[in-house]
Amino acid sequence: MTQEINKKALFYASCLALITTGASFSIRAGILPELGASFNLTAEQLGFINSMWFLGFPISMVLGGLFYYKVGAKNIMRIAFVAHALGIVMTIYAQGYSSLLISTLFIGFGNGCTEAACNPLIAEMYSGNKMAKMLNRFHMWFPGGIVIGSLVSKFMTDMNLNWQLQMWFIMIPTIIYAILFYKKKFPQPIDNAAVSLSTNLQAMYKPTFIFLFCCMALTAISEFGPNQWVGIILSSSGASPMLVLALVTGVMAIGRFFAGGVIKKFSITGVLLLSAIFATIGIYLFSIVTGPAVYFAAILYALGVCYFWPTMISATAQKSPLSGALGLSIIGGVGMFSTSIFQPIIGSWIDNSRNSIIQTAGQVENLDLLVGQSTMTKIAIFPAILIVLFSFFFVWQKRLDKRENI
Repeated sequence: MTQEINKKALFYASCLALITTGASFSIRAGILPELGASFNLTAEQLGFINSMWFLGFPISMVLGGLFYYKVGAKNIMRIAFVAHALGIVMTIYAQGYSSLLISTLFIGFGNGCTEAACNPLIAEMYSGNKMAKMLNRFHMWFPGGIVIGSLVSKFMTDMNLNWQLQMWFIMIPTIIYAILFYKKKFPQPIDNAAVSLSTNLQAMYKPTFIFLFCCMALTAISEFGPNQWVGIILSSSGASPMLVLALVTGVMAIGRFFAGGVIKKFSITGVLLLSAIFATIGIYLFSIVTGPAVYFAAILYALGVCYFWPTMISATAQKSPLSGALGLSIIGGVGMFSTSIFQPIIGSWIDNSRNSIIQTAGQVENLDLLVGQSTMTKIAIFPAILIVLFSFFFVWQKRLDKRENI
């Protein structure tokens, strides 16, 4: 008897895999200060460790996109499980800086495999409006996983539980998604690419794709920069860093659920411009406010960054359709790769700000607060540049649309 495809089980397993991705992001952000203290690491070294999470992601995502139709979602998710499990266990039993680099790279690689496998898997199981609906619900669980991880990290930290136990928590959704996927029949991958690889590559040399490629690097670091460093940057702001992260990602999850209506009202280019404005205001407020006002800044920041990633993917599909699936993989990959590059840079900003303040003012009572605010001021430059770029893009695309309608 032929085994039926259990779409519900495959979808739930995909969501659990994405929760693993989100939880690994927030819990690693939450334990960053403890890792620094336990292994005597500088902020720059912590930045390089963070960068491995973002470096492993694009490597596996692009490779998975290229070979999906040959190996299938099932085999890619097997690789994801092995990478996640190895990364978690290696982090828990890490002996120092080098082993933390390798373990984080494994976790990032598993996260990229999840995206590479589950996006086309869900697209193959559903069609039309149902597909768009289910893909949106799937992508909700990245910020959803961050919320879960943030609250778990705060609870465990408040209970004085060690960081190794927090890492063990990530193993829970990892094992559950492996069980849900186990022995399930997957839909047969069907290569329905409308254009050839050469056509994809030609489209990627067009001005629109190159422009989006550059912007994606800035949108990604605007989103992931403050979030990954929240434990250190906001530790002395008078607000709970993990509650800030949970608030930000909670607003992001809700915002993405209603993304269709927002984009319909303001258009893709309009949403990108508004997102850059809100993100800039939010990050700038992080650099000047303290206490409860930090939570207000977090809401504005979340409203800005929540649409960056999915809308950039949508903009690529709409404005550069001939770049195909490869183009989407490259856009997503450059977002994570740029974030990987900037992690140690942000770490060095923290170290340099600390040293500069100590040399100028000596030992000050609110040193960590001043360092965090100084770093946020620098990070605000990224979305500020995007305001200019997306203003240009808005006008550019409006003129193109008018020409096409003539």
